[in-house]
Amino acid sequence: MRPMTDDALSELIADLESDRVERKESFKGKSPETVREAICAFANDLPGHGLPGVVFIGVRDDGTPVENAPITDELLRQLADIKTDGNIVPPPTLLVEKRSFSGNAVAVISVWPSDTPPVRYRGRIHVRWGPRRGLASAQDERILNERRRHRDRPFDVQPVQGATEDDLDRLRFEQEYLPSLVARDVLLSNDRSYEQKLAATKMIASNDEFTPTVLGLLVCGKSPVDWLAGAYTQFLRVAGTDLSAPIADEEVLHGTVGDQIRRLEEKLEAHNRRPVRFADLPVERSGETFPMEALRQLVRNAYLHRSYEATNAPVRVYWFDDRIEIQNPGGPYGTVTPENFGQPGVTDYRNPDLAEAMRALGFVQRFGAGIQIAKKFLDDRLRFEVQSGFVAAIVTGGAP
Repeated sequence: MRPMTDDALSELIADLESDRVERKESFKGKSPETVREAICAFANDLPGHGLPGVVFIGVRDDGTPVENAPITDELLRQLADIKTDGNIVPPPTLLVEKRSFSGNAVAVISVWPSDTPPVRYRGRIHVRWGPRRGLASAQDERILNERRRHRDRPFDVQPVQGATEDDLDRLRFEQEYLPSLVARDVLLSNDRSYEQKLAATKMIASNDEFTPTVLGLLVCGKSPVDWLAGAYTQFLRVAGTDLSAPIADEEVLHGTVGDQIRRLEEKLEAHNRRPVRFADLPVERSGETFPMEALRQLVRNAYLHRSYEATNAPVRVYWFDDRIEIQNPGGPYGTVTPENFGQPGVTDYRNPDLAEAMRALGFVQRFGAGIQIAKKFLDDRLRFEVQSGFVAAIVTGGAP
């Protein structure tokens, strides 16, 4: 992913008929909405250019830059946040820059085509034909689905050989997952078959291959662990400070990712003591031994970023008297390294389509923010052990 040259950008600014460019005089009024729609359309790359589309902020419709446009650091931050605000899924690959044309500052958003289309903005698939932008038709969506390349697709949308359509829970898909992913008006006007809906949401390999994907089994599978050996959770409550101490509570959690998260959070709630102080205070005060909001973020992060490929290891949550350890198989991925792990703004996605699903189901509110939210509640009580094969979040105990 390299920044485009000034010459290439200048050609796009001047080309009023190109389907690879969007121009906005400012980022005010309706522009934040239409810019996101344009980014979604460029990521889908319906014409199949294989080249980045570009949004210019500070350029008029006729291609001339706006004099003295306020291209501030705050504006550039707002534009960069479009990638992780959770409205466009899977998160687009984009680059935000401040460039100069004809002596005037311009904000430039370069958007690369997605390897796993269709990309949706608030549940709708936006595409572009010529200089116009609109919603994808059924035929457009079919083209985008067929364009997914098997060898380049992430593991979470690879087909699981041997599994069949019967291994997916149709009721869960149609009544729980689909309404959470796709806008209501789109669903009401949707005349696609069940298999076409499964293919469009990447639950099965394609319209012609009904084999469930890893994503389909994790989100809507009747028994995901039958096909993905590590797709379960091990919970231990240890009455001591190491694994040689007696086990106070133990449970193995099965089911979809959503089921496991809900049951694990219920288990954490049940064990989380809430002592009350009133002897030395005018008003009684209660609190949690471990802030539940922080635990939720860390647990959900573990399911989102863990590796489901070539491992039989589950997510493990060990609760000791003095700490909680949340372990997930799979070390840092992509641009994340042991050195920059947990730093604000540094994030990558081993399971980008699972991230989309967890966002739709309400388990992720903002991409890349889970660790920062947990740190806000825990401060120096939170540390990470990061190795090539696993990541452990360790929360030390202490009464509130």
